[in-house]
Amino acid sequence: MEFDDRYLQAQRPKYDCLLFDLDDTLYPFSSGIAAACGQNIKDYMVENLGIDKSKIAELGNLLYKNYGTTMAGLRAIGYDFDYDEYHNYVHGRLPYDNLKPDPVLRSLLLSLPIRKVIFTNADKVHALKVLAKLGLEDCFEGIICFETLNPTHKSTISDDEDDIEFIGSVPAATATTTNGSSTAASNGPQIFDIIGHFAQPNPSSILPKTPIICKPSETAIERALEIANINPQRTLFFEDSVRNIQAGKRVGLYTVLVGTSQRVKGADYALESIHNLREAVPELWEADIKSEVNYPRKVSRETPVTA
Repeated sequence: MEFDDRYLQAQRPKYDCLLFDLDDTLYPFSSGIAAACGQNIKDYMVENLGIDKSKIAELGNLLYKNYGTTMAGLRAIGYDFDYDEYHNYVHGRLPYDNLKPDPVLRSLLLSLPIRKVIFTNADKVHALKVLAKLGLEDCFEGIICFETLNPTHKSTISDDEDDIEFIGSVPAATATTTNGSSTAASNGPQIFDIIGHFAQPNPSSILPKTPIICKPSETAIERALEIANINPQRTLFFEDSVRNIQAGKRVGLYTVLVGTSQRVKGADYALESIHNLREAVPELWEADIKSEVNYPRKVSRETPVTA
């Protein structure tokens, strides 16, 4: 019996889940989507939040560096805005027509009878639109997106996982601040001066926390894995972001850096393009996997978490 158990263990494939970032991972950075998104974020900061245009570049860099996303940073320092409004503005004007169906990637994904899941900081509308443009709607079991980790019908982060679905959540009214600051709609927000904080370091000045959960936070990755019932020790995580890769490695994931052939600390593999998947990770195809994984024709907005 002991021999049989060892034999079965030896035959078991190394990975039973492939976890994919979306933007600049499933399609190249050269598409221009990232550049357009960055410009839309800057425009939103000026037009909707009234931030001085001369401060946008420095402020945006500090927020992204310290909070993972500009959106998370804006909420941390005191700006209050509707999450859906933000996403509609930032993603609504993107040049999605730059994305074309990718039959090569589609064939690669469908040739792997392994569970495949999207994990993005973006909202579900954007994620579904990108997958549709790439022709990959039926290649993934589900999507872990902004709404999955940040149910927008709540003003505080919830520890109750029973009300969080694998993809999507209940749309919401305008989010409110959680640090007690005033909102822009009343007497104006109490904004933390993050530029001054780093320009003139003060031991008594502490960076405020954000109510938003997103990569590269290890908490965000761990929550995503728990929600989707993913075992990190048997999962390959694909990302274009070095810091997201390194955070994934710290929580136990096997990692693939996409967009360069140069491996960095924390990356088990490095791919110039996602199209190089078969050459870079041939063991995915070499494993003798008996079972088949079939997904619905399109990723459903109502897909629940299943074991």
